[in-house]
Amino acid sequence: MAKGCEHARGCHTGGVPTLASATAGARLWLLVEYAGPWPSHLESFELPENIAELVARALARGIRPQLIRRPGRRTRTRDQGIRVLVGYGIGDRPWLAGGVIAGPDDLDLDALVAGVVPESCILEDEPVFLVCTHAKRNACCARIGLPLARALAEKLPERVWETSHVGGDRYAANLVCLPHGIFYGSMSQAAAIAAANAYRSGEIILDRFRGRAGIPEPLQAVEHFARTHTGECSVGAVTVESSKSDGDVTEAIVRCGDVRFKVVVQPSARQAPCGSVCADKAATYRLVSLDRLSPVRYATPAYA
Repeated sequence: MAKGCEHARGCHTGGVPTLASATAGARLWLLVEYAGPWPSHLESFELPENIAELVARALARGIRPQLIRRPGRRTRTRDQGIRVLVGYGIGDRPWLAGGVIAGPDDLDLDALVAGVVPESCILEDEPVFLVCTHAKRNACCARIGLPLARALAEKLPERVWETSHVGGDRYAANLVCLPHGIFYGSMSQAAAIAAANAYRSGEIILDRFRGRAGIPEPLQAVEHFARTHTGECSVGAVTVESSKSDGDVTEAIVRCGDVRFKVVVQPSARQAPCGSVCADKAATYRLVSLDRLSPVRYATPAYA
């Protein structure tokens, strides 16, 4: 049975802090178009054999699998093959590629792991936007996500997909911008359109920004506070050069444009306004200190 909010009191409206909550394990992506019913958990493999095999192969390689479908569409011609998108979200030059395959053996996922576009796919020249609408995982994702996905698709035809669970039900409606893996939560339709337009221009909007997927949560928090302090919105302008942890305190050296900062953060668990199963507790971070350092030299990102 789908689970959802009994009452809101701030939940899903932006009242709950969203920072540092992007899925830390998602650096590589496999999106598989499937218009049939989605199971509550993809790892249960309660899917057609060819789709289940693709999901299993992705999971075995540390690739994040997502089921996708076009907003408002639930049917597909059987002889079209399987529409897939693969995303490499690592470093400052992420990419996205798509194709139609006959079956799992036609998609080289080992190439994706190596950072190479599979032969069956072609590089995409426009970003893709995912809106979680996974009702069997959480009813709020469908209730809030479905109208948002349709509204966003009207503005950006063919670039928007409904998707299965992306992590963080308490932040529904969730929006993911690929290939960078930029996460937003508690999105209204207006906020989603603004965030998508900003991403297409190479920028991030800090309001309801959850973080970048594939980066540890403390470093997502470090980036968030550095951006808040400087007002830096360019997607690639903020880099964590190094970090160290002492207990639950994380200290990092961050580059923002031509300026470096030492940023110290610490987790701060708080009770979310919503008392439902999807938002009983929201873990967030607090800024301990932020100090400007010497001008930037040359360094390698800590999470590249």
